[in-house]
Amino acid sequence: MVKVIFFLSLSFFNAIALMAQAPVPVKPRILISTDIGGTDPDDNQSMAHFLMYSDLFETEGLVSSPSYGSGNVSEILRMIDLYEKDLPKLKKHSNSFPSPEYLRSISKQGRLGAAPYCGYMTATEGSDWIIRCARKESKLPLWVLVWGGLDDVAQALHDAPDIQDKIRIYWIGGPNKKWSTNSYAYIVENFPNLWFIENNASYRGFIANYKQMDEFNGKYYDTFISGGGNLGKDFKNYLNGNTKLGDTPSLLYMMDGDPNDPTKESWGGSFVKFTHSPQIIFDRPTTAQDTVQIYSIMEFRVKGPQINIPPDSICMVMTINKQTWGGFYLGDGIYAVRHATYALGTMPYTIVSDIPGFPAQKGEITVENIWPGKTRKTDYKLGNNWFTEKSDEDLFDKDLHGFKTVSKWRIDAMTDWANRWAWLR
Repeated sequence: MVKVIFFLSLSFFNAIALMAQAPVPVKPRILISTDIGGTDPDDNQSMAHFLMYSDLFETEGLVSSPSYGSGNVSEILRMIDLYEKDLPKLKKHSNSFPSPEYLRSISKQGRLGAAPYCGYMTATEGSDWIIRCARKESKLPLWVLVWGGLDDVAQALHDAPDIQDKIRIYWIGGPNKKWSTNSYAYIVENFPNLWFIENNASYRGFIANYKQMDEFNGKYYDTFISGGGNLGKDFKNYLNGNTKLGDTPSLLYMMDGDPNDPTKESWGGSFVKFTHSPQIIFDRPTTAQDTVQIYSIMEFRVKGPQINIPPDSICMVMTINKQTWGGFYLGDGIYAVRHATYALGTMPYTIVSDIPGFPAQKGEITVENIWPGKTRKTDYKLGNNWFTEKSDEDLFDKDLHGFKTVSKWRIDAMTDWANRWAWLR
């Protein structure tokens, strides 16, 4: 009797999902840039989700771009190996799943570590692959879904500026913004007309209450994934099977609604245009009375001794919020370090260097929950195709902008995924 009731319940949720979902009419061309294998195992979870839905996309690239941590393309290949074992069951439901051989052929290694102050350095296999895919003859744009840092995207744009009109970016920012502040700054300053969705907060509406103990959160693994093939067995290795899936909203955006209009409803959120990306430059130690917007680019400059070192050399260190960030020499005795954060409140910091005569800095900065907030002369000016979270108060949850534009669809998307896990049982 319990099984019958559960089946009816699942059928009810299936009906809701079918009513809510408006499948994208044309298979989108996508390339995923991920820091999988690094510090956050939710990239593995999102990769499993992608592989199980890969029949819905024209996938052109899987790039390992770990601006922080120890991610490597080998982790993408390991996930493809699991997919290969489950593929016979998946193909019973769709003939459009890509072959494992093809997926391996488009898996590339990108930059290992964050870019220096200028935002780029040298080409990588990953950045070259982004260029190659973007330059393909097609009537459709290449959607670049970024689950980590922007370093390979910045490198590709630097090496081939012509691709800016051929790509569209959906970036899971927030914590990933602080790992790639220099690449972000390079992109936003030099390519303001790029088509770009900057999702700093609303993606967390999909994480929602993943530790809460119900069938669509903490019990999702036991209810739907357990026994689901090799991908299902492997899934238990990440957060003990708790479904965090922080990068998955980028995929959901490509599966539902109209990706060409970010202002419309979608499983991956809905967004608004914004005209300026906050950048605040300080040339003095700050105090708690100095305020900045959350997610903004903060640049701290220090006047010190003139030296002669390569421009990509880290020569000073900023410590803030229990983390350290490298700074660079800009010339003429000016040193600079960038930082971005999704944390709120007043934070003390220090800036130090081993360079003789360098004046150590100590200060505080207060981060406010406003985005994008007031304008400054130092802000990055944006074109007509930059989008970000809605800041309507009724869409807030857990102090996060636009949270409910994603969380409202979570059960629908997770129900749909439960159907696919059933294919692997």
